[in-house]
Amino acid sequence: MTRQKSFKTRVRTRMDKTGESYTTARRQLLTRTGADPTPAEPRPVGQTQQDRISDALLRERTGLDWAGWCARLDAWGAVERTHAEIARWLADEHGVPGWWAQTVTVGYEQARGLRAPGQRRGGGFEATGSRTVGVPMEALFRAFADEPTRRRWLPDVEVRVRTATAPKTFRADWAGGPSRIVVGLTPVTGAKTRVAVQHEKLTDADEADRLKAYWRDRLGALKAMLEREVAR
Repeated sequence: MTRQKSFKTRVRTRMDKTGESYTTARRQLLTRTGADPTPAEPRPVGQTQQDRISDALLRERTGLDWAGWCARLDAWGAVERTHAEIARWLADEHGVPGWWAQTVTVGYEQARGLRAPGQRRGGGFEATGSRTVGVPMEALFRAFADEPTRRRWLPDVEVRVRTATAPKTFRADWAGGPSRIVVGLTPVTGAKTRVAVQHEKLTDADEADRLKAYWRDRLGALKAMLEREVAR
């Protein structure tokens, strides 16, 4: 146990210096030593944002890679800020688009140990999913807000709408509660829209992983359905 704790401390120290994700920092340390000093150490549950989003893609969409954003956020004192404050600062001060501001914020919080993969800042778990769909925002919003349309790609699930602000946001209780979904729509071009789903108030990491896979599948079905209709 002491040996595992010591290695984790070294990983966290490297993360703080380099801005790397846990997985990347751990791999780099293991490469240097040539062996795994903690064979019994459980791996973190799920992928971090830095595992999912490459430096090249992040730089293309936001102007900086992970190390660059971590350094800039550290200098601003982001570890002492709330999630909302960080995301707002990224959007207002650096012009980072909404979905990407959230992505950078979550990636930073994970890198600094403020949340685990699939976990909300301050506790609790969530699952997220996103897709770019080749339809205008209004058509994509309708696929969530209009019940007959929603049941075509999201069958056998009770969804109780809380708020729906066309054509940008949709919030609903999920399957009778206690979890809920928050949907945000962002235009990419006139004919393309990005949808991001955040499934909140989940019980544990296993449920978060299960629902992450579920949303990956369902958003894929939604994309196929809508783009097929456009092509007709």
